[in-house]
Amino acid sequence: MTSLTTTPAPAAATATAPAPSAPEPQASLRERKKLATRRTLRRVALDLVSQRGFAQVTAADIAEAADVSPRTFFNYFPSKEAVLFGTSPDQFEAVRAGIRDAAPGESALTALGIVVVAEARSWAEELAELGGDAAGWLHRIKSAQVDPHLRAAHAAHLAASERQMAEALAERLGTDPARDPYPGLLAGAATAVLRSALSFWAASGGEVPLDQLTRLAWQALAAGLPEDCALRAVTDVTDTALTRGGKDDHR
Repeated sequence: MTSLTTTPAPAAATATAPAPSAPEPQASLRERKKLATRRTLRRVALDLVSQRGFAQVTAADIAEAADVSPRTFFNYFPSKEAVLFGTSPDQFEAVRAGIRDAAPGESALTALGIVVVAEARSWAEELAELGGDAAGWLHRIKSAQVDPHLRAAHAAHLAASERQMAEALAERLGTDPARDPYPGLLAGAATAVLRSALSFWAASGGEVPLDQLTRLAWQALAAGLPEDCALRAVTDVTDTALTRGGKDDHR
């Protein structure tokens, strides 16, 4: 995620400053419309796949049900698989840039952990924006994967994501992933952390925030997976916090 900052206008330009700011609401409206279209496409895709099965739904079907053109669909997602998994070329590039640029001077392991946690937070936010329970949407996606075609598509999607991460890690490390297995190992570890965190999050009904769960999982991995890691007590900590919060509410 990026933040925009504005540079204060010089004093001499203060009198005419209000005029240039007019286009901003229009740009904001465009962004809101784009987000609304993206969410609609995902909701419709999930509904159609749950009703018909993955193999019986095409990108054109999704576009028609969402009341957009197939061309518009492909402006948002490269395939029907991508719309189910919530991925887009922009997200792939954001992950690559994050791995390449995060935590300058720190290890690739540290930088990748930052990116993995940010990615988990982004997924949870996007699922929540679909409306209803975020963990419920994820559980629905996972349930749809009983379809062998969708399972294969998901495996291909994970492989592509892992390859992108490995390439970005190799770039950060200044190495060749075809000759150095370390970037691929780190990328595989990141995929495993995200997969296990997502599975636990969905199964627990989102009891623990996904980014917190992912952070603890990454810390456990980085520490060598000790048996007494904080990850194993994450639900106990959450239960305590919830109980304490409930008592505070009654004060």
